[in-house]
Parts: sequence; C-alpha cells; structure tokens
Amino acid sequence: MAEKVLLVDDEKEFVEGLAERMELRGMNVTACTNPQEALDKVDAEGFDAIVLDLQMPGIDGIEALKHIKKTRPEMQVILLSGHATVEKGIEAMKLGAMDFVEKPADINVLTDKIKKAQAKKMIIVEEKTEEKVKDILSHKGW
Repeated sequence: MAEKVLLVDDEKEFVEGLAERMELRGMNVTACTNPQEALDKVDAEGFDAIVLDLQMPGIDGIEALKHIKKTRPEMQVILLSGHATVEKGIEAMKLGAMDFVEKPADINVLTDKIKKAQAKKMIIVEEKTEEKVKDILSHKGW
C-alpha cells in the first residue's frame, strides 16, 4: 500500500522537487507551501506521514506540530530543517514528532522514515480499533 504523505515547506521549488522524487518511489504525495492550508488538509483527511518544515512564515513547524498532535494524534510527523538546533529537535520530540531531519535530507533516509511512520500509524489505528471493539462488546447485552 502506497504511503500517503503530506509534504509542507514554504520553499516551492524544494517542495516540488522532493514531491516528485517521493512519487517516483511510489508514494501518494500532497504538497503544500502554506502552513495554514496544510493544517486544513490535516483536519480534512488522513495521512500516514507529514514531512513538515520547521521554519515557515506565519505558523512554524513547532506550532503546526502542536495542532496536528492535538487534533490527529495518530498522524506521524517528521520535522525537516535547514537550521536545526539541538533545542528545537528536543522540543519537537517532546511534542510528539516521530523524527527530526536536517536539510538536505537524503531521499533514501527520508523514504525509510516515512515507511516507519506508516507502520507506526497503522499500529496506533489498530490498537484504537481494538479498544473500541472491546468497549462495544463489554457494554452490549448480547
């Protein structure tokens, strides 16, 4: 099953180039250069992984990560930055980011991380489904 990825970065050429490379690897990619538009997409549909730029005008990667984890905690976020600091990386991981990668990211490394994100999301969704089934079965008078 193809990984469904949301790629968010304010650098249009970077987003287009990376999206094309990811699609060549069989991924279903939605690219976005506006962070608010990206959050609207997160609210409207599901993604296996969100590759999110740390520094963007308006809403930065940390703020976007907070919103995503609050509204869709099962979605896995990989933060991407050309200006990474240890402090930002630690903050991102504490907020629930799956990983933190420096630009320019090696496409093979990023692809592996996206595949791991998809697997992690599937486990989370499966566990939630199992909990719901158990809850339904325990409250129904069969």
